[in-house]
Amino acid sequence: MGRFTNPRDLYFGEGSRHEVKNLKGKKAVIVSGGHSMRRGGFLQDIQKDLEDAGFEVKLFEGVESDPSVETVMKGAAFMQEFGPDWIIAIGGGSPIDAAKAMWIKYEYPECTFEDMCKVFGIPELRHKAHFCAISSTSGTATEVTAFSIITDYHKGIKYPIADFEITPDVAIVDPELTYSMPAKLCAHTGMDALTHCLEAYVSTAASMFTDADALHGIREIHHWLPISYTGDKEARQHMHEAQCLAGIAFSSGLLGIVHSMAHKTGAAFENGHIIHGCANAMYLGKAIQWNSKDSRAKERYAYVAKEILHLPGETDDQLVDSLVQEIRNMNDKLNIPQGIKNYANGGVKADATGEPVMVSEAEFKEKLPTIAANAALDACTPENPRETKPEDFEKILTCCYYDEPVNF
Repeated sequence: MGRFTNPRDLYFGEGSRHEVKNLKGKKAVIVSGGHSMRRGGFLQDIQKDLEDAGFEVKLFEGVESDPSVETVMKGAAFMQEFGPDWIIAIGGGSPIDAAKAMWIKYEYPECTFEDMCKVFGIPELRHKAHFCAISSTSGTATEVTAFSIITDYHKGIKYPIADFEITPDVAIVDPELTYSMPAKLCAHTGMDALTHCLEAYVSTAASMFTDADALHGIREIHHWLPISYTGDKEARQHMHEAQCLAGIAFSSGLLGIVHSMAHKTGAAFENGHIIHGCANAMYLGKAIQWNSKDSRAKERYAYVAKEILHLPGETDDQLVDSLVQEIRNMNDKLNIPQGIKNYANGGVKADATGEPVMVSEAEFKEKLPTIAANAALDACTPENPRETKPEDFEKILTCCYYDEPVNF
């Protein structure tokens, strides 16, 4: 038996954020990240609409990129004290993911973070609050998914929380929130969305319902992402809706080893984090090469290449090669590096000379066995089309580091 779960209501299009004024309740907490939503006036819009609807409103601001367990616990304590009946999360994947985890802890104060990480093991929510997610980036689609990613910085590991209980009740996909998104963020989140589509399409949990969203999402993202990267507003609107389709696809169709590797390398290295969407972009082609040894996955990748993207190739093998090359081409267009060895912290951190810091070969080799073992245990690994063991992850990740083809 399969399952296909979405938010009850999804509002989209310019100005759709104002739909919060139709929510019914007494108290609302707004969870947000940095200052971009306040600078753009969107946070104030949401607060005013809620207050006009009769809500008492409090704000929990400052959720960091790649939210921590500590932030989750702090936000849950804030909610315990205030007692909201609506949780409104606005921003990119980080504040929405954090708010989902806060929601669990708010409803079940005795629940530990380890309890949250038990796949599809969360007790029934909505005894205290309902959840509305308003996305500002075009990639994670957490506004429509049953997933949340929280980082344990003490262990250097990103943990996925997976349960249909944390699927938001209301999702709002307003493209106006994305018009000022930086180009680099547009690139990384866009390739994250493409990865969602491709992994959901070849997942062992895929269905007719998820395939429809995944295939149309691939077509839209392939066309509109390079244009969105330039700042074009029409393209940004297309991308915001396409990434949502990707989220609908993978929330029920699930993911695979690209995300397993991204989760376990994201916070593993001394010289900062490998940004999630950038990691997916670097690893996607390698995972396709690995998975294409599975006949069903190969056939599906070939279908995408031929029927959706109209890439060259006569045989399935040739079409798979074309698909991998097209992903490399997109990375080049979006200024995304090919391989971990070429990744310079996304330009975030530099050494004393001002040069960007790379992940060293020595550190990569030292941490590889642990990363591979953790990736094998990741919640995204079981539905990958080809069984992948820790020793396989070591080989694939080595190819991801040196940017070498996966031909085993």
